Amino acid sequence: MNFVKLPHSKIIFLCQFFLIATLIIACHSTAINTSTSTNNNGCLQKYDPNTDYFPNKIKINHATGFAVEYHKHYKIVIIKNPWQNANTKFQYVLVQCGTPTPKEFNQAQLITVPINSIVSLSTTHLPHLAKLGVVDKLIGISNSKQVNTPDVVERIKAGKIAQVGNNSNVDIEKVLELNPDLVTIFGTGNSQTDSYTKLTEAGLKVGINSEYMEDTPLGRSEWLKFTALFFNKDEQAEKIFSEIANKYEQVAEKAKAVKNRPTIFVGFNFKGTWYMPGGKSYLAKYLADAGANYLWSDDKSSGSLPLSFEVVLERAANADYWLNFSQYWKSLKDLVAEDNRYADFKAVKTGNLYNNNARVNESGGNDYWEGGISNPDMVLSDLIKILHPEILPNHKIFYYHKIN
Repeated sequence: MNFVKLPHSKIIFLCQFFLIATLIIACHSTAINTSTSTNNNGCLQKYDPNTDYFPNKIKINHATGFAVEYHKHYKIVIIKNPWQNANTKFQYVLVQCGTPTPKEFNQAQLITVPINSIVSLSTTHLPHLAKLGVVDKLIGISNSKQVNTPDVVERIKAGKIAQVGNNSNVDIEKVLELNPDLVTIFGTGNSQTDSYTKLTEAGLKVGINSEYMEDTPLGRSEWLKFTALFFNKDEQAEKIFSEIANKYEQVAEKAKAVKNRPTIFVGFNFKGTWYMPGGKSYLAKYLADAGANYLWSDDKSSGSLPLSFEVVLERAANADYWLNFSQYWKSLKDLVAEDNRYADFKAVKTGNLYNNNARVNESGGNDYWEGGISNPDMVLSDLIKILHPEILPNHKIFYYHKIN
């Protein structure tokens, strides 16, 4: 056999050529293997029973109303306290697409994840979608006029989101036409107004979000993780909420040491009753963290206290600040025109009146009850700026404004 003798330089060239070619092929093979493990919908192409498909797990630190249990290819989400005085719980089994369906659960509880379309019947859920980068999955909402979340407003204007009615009067046929993977709602326990039963009986997958039952700002904000579970955005939600919680706690720490705690009352007289948040309520927690002396902080309830005008005036006549009153009062004139007895409060005389309606759209949708739920650090910063402006000299109030 005759061998052709190649020059040394050509041998080196050929070796280099084959080495580069081998690396290119190897890299290309790796890319193919990675990309074919799931398809565009997040479904597995090949199931391995020994693989943990949820390596990055959510931990609940502040919310008390829901919990999650992880298994290798499915997650169990438990809603513990769906509404006031509830004697029932809800359970959802989120099964990774492309894996076997667990046999021991009711079919109605099973939801394939990640979901690729969602209808939301509460504006408070919309900021979750924006933070998680999945607004493109939103195909239906209750009322487009109430929405403030910019990414959602943009899709509404583009005609990509349908209106399906509110929780008590949802258009079932419209929702069925949209055929979403999930409908998120809130519950009150009133079968006459809640849409849960009607939606589930129609064969739709429904998730109850009961964030409004949480008694702390961070507890409500942490329901971002509830939404994330359905999109398999567990790791992303952990990072996002961790940043929010850290900011909140850092700002709260600044107000912790204040010696002067201004006295505060909130709300207004509505048809003969003044509903004052209890001392263990969501708002009371905000005020405590902002360095305020809330005049009903000694109360042990988390709900609202129905009080008479006279009872409130007796305790709050000399309070330093009055916050969170009627959304429709634009000026001091509007306030006094509603009831001239309001003029007897010291806070009215000194002009220390601040309302949480600085960001209300033309249809009356208040961003304090939408974006504010997901950004408690911003709300707390506003309150501290109002009560202790020296603590946050560079902060500009965002959800609040002063009534002149």
